[in-house]
Amino acid sequence: MAIIECRDICKSFGPKVALDHVSLSIPEGKIFGLLGPNGAGKTTLIRIINRITIPGGGEVLFEGRPITQADVEKIGYMPEERGLYRKMKVGDQAMYMAQLKGMGWKDASTELKKWFTRFGIQSWWGKKVEELSKGMAQKVQFITTVVHRPSLLILDEPFSGFDPVNAELIRKEILRLRDEGATIILSTHNMESVEELCDEIALINKARLVITGGTDDIRRKYGNNNIELVYTDADGRHTEVLPKDTDGVSTLKAYMDKGVVINSYKELMPRMNDIFIKLVTEGE
Repeated sequence: MAIIECRDICKSFGPKVALDHVSLSIPEGKIFGLLGPNGAGKTTLIRIINRITIPGGGEVLFEGRPITQADVEKIGYMPEERGLYRKMKVGDQAMYMAQLKGMGWKDASTELKKWFTRFGIQSWWGKKVEELSKGMAQKVQFITTVVHRPSLLILDEPFSGFDPVNAELIRKEILRLRDEGATIILSTHNMESVEELCDEIALINKARLVITGGTDDIRRKYGNNNIELVYTDADGRHTEVLPKDTDGVSTLKAYMDKGVVINSYKELMPRMNDIFIKLVTEGE
């Protein structure tokens, strides 16, 4: 079932076309990558889903019906432009934002303290936001986005400002939230994260939808389907690339008859980064 359906979405700002008849379906319980170069229309689409911006044409469905403001309360949205009030204390701000999403004071306090403990930031509760580094503020922003347990999370460049250790922490939390039933729209330029996290993607370029589908299906579509064989013999470890029509059974038997150890035998697929560059460049 699709949690979000965008049907024929159009939007212009004066003479500039931001979205040109974009239709896509975001399946429930998956991580969906929303990709595209700067200015492609991703942020406009996200704002339309959140009812921050009204489309010029088309409609957005939430769980099969036209989206309402009440549905927006089920969404957790972390924009790329972070929105914390610098003079407020971290705990006060987190409580305020949780209550804006409909949480009572007691539930908000309990859940926030669980998240602060999970992230090891209990000591930040009484600090002012302006005392935090960019990465520290990013952690607080992430917590305030997910604390009300939204069924849909929209994360715009969630790894920006993080060192590798904290980026890995956020990656694990995103996967945990997905496994607990949340649907996540991930807008990012980090293609490595797309390969690691996303079940499906959509690529938007110059206001138009270029491609959408399963991540592995798209990588397979744009690959040459050759086979990589890695084996170890007395001289060490070796890698060979075999034609896509190689008979796997007879090939593996022939190598094992030579006394080598087969380490891996797999289809070679292109990186999402290469596909992204290819499709965007062709669009130019």
